[in-house]
Amino acid sequence: MSTEVKVPAVGESITTGLLSTWHKKDGDAVANGDILFTLETDKVSTEVTATDAGTLKISVPEGEEVKIGQVVATLEAAGAAPAAAAPTEEAPKKAAKAKKEEPKTEAAPVAEEKPAADPAPAPAAPKPAPAPRVEDGSRSTRKKLSPLRRKIATQLVAAQHNAAILTTFNECDMSAVIKLRKEMQDDFQKRHGIKLGFMSFFIKATVDALKAIPSINSRLDGDEQITNHYYDIGVAVGTEKGLMVPVVRDADQKSFAEIEKDLADYAVKAREGKIGLEDLQGGVFTVSNGGVYGSLMSTPILNPPQSGILGMHKTQERPVAVNGQVVIRPMMYLALSYDHRVVDGKEAVTFLVRVKDCIENPMRLLLGT
Repeated sequence: MSTEVKVPAVGESITTGLLSTWHKKDGDAVANGDILFTLETDKVSTEVTATDAGTLKISVPEGEEVKIGQVVATLEAAGAAPAAAAPTEEAPKKAAKAKKEEPKTEAAPVAEEKPAADPAPAPAAPKPAPAPRVEDGSRSTRKKLSPLRRKIATQLVAAQHNAAILTTFNECDMSAVIKLRKEMQDDFQKRHGIKLGFMSFFIKATVDALKAIPSINSRLDGDEQITNHYYDIGVAVGTEKGLMVPVVRDADQKSFAEIEKDLADYAVKAREGKIGLEDLQGGVFTVSNGGVYGSLMSTPILNPPQSGILGMHKTQERPVAVNGQVVIRPMMYLALSYDHRVVDGKEAVTFLVRVKDCIENPMRLLLGT
């Protein structure tokens, strides 16, 4: 008895995916619940587990694009032999019996030898995954884009074509938030079991600014503008497979500790390739931190259908004028890209100044003022 291993449904709009990795080899013994393969789609990467035990017989190699519901392998129950192998076991016995009973003639040896000489063919081994094509003299390679990378490319081009994207810049002095974080860190970590990072301050500052400038918490739908009255903030996360934007739900109602725990959970999921489709849907605004990679300045691209995205950058000590004197301060450039169709320049600048004020006066975030 065998159990079919099928490509599972991972979302209503997803019809195909890339079977990127087999975690078991052909012929391996598999237990119920073992991870069999990784399926990459244009939205998420999913690990598919066995729903039964048995010996794995792979029919589709890794690197192939597959359809939802397609059979990619079977699990043969222990002690059961594949149906195709039965003739092979019986053939020698039948041949011996025929040899004993038939009279000897000149033609007999040919007939007798044929059953033993033609065993049933063994099941075909799966085709090897297609290797990247090597161009002239190994100077370059060519490989097919993963579904996720194709989706990212499509989304970015669509954002450029379908929105009037404009970017405004400012800078903020990180001295106060660095000092406050340092003072609170030990107590915060003891009480909540997690470190206090900078991202939770920026998420809280973003919520504060969205409440002050509601037009940035909106989107266009045809000739109508839909303004959101909730604050699900997307946080751009770079992974080995590409950029993902998991969403911190109801960020306005969560404490700093709850936001930090959400971010930590998403970081673990990203490393393990376990971010689900439900983690990525429904964001109203995105925060992207290019500073973790050393970026000093950038113009972030909108995450459709959102109307705004905040870009954080590297904190760098620079000379600035304070009260008529030149001092060295840890400064960060901020960038707000927005859809000019629904957000005016004055609103965008006011939003970014509000974020700057929250970061430079972080106690107002803690006190809710």
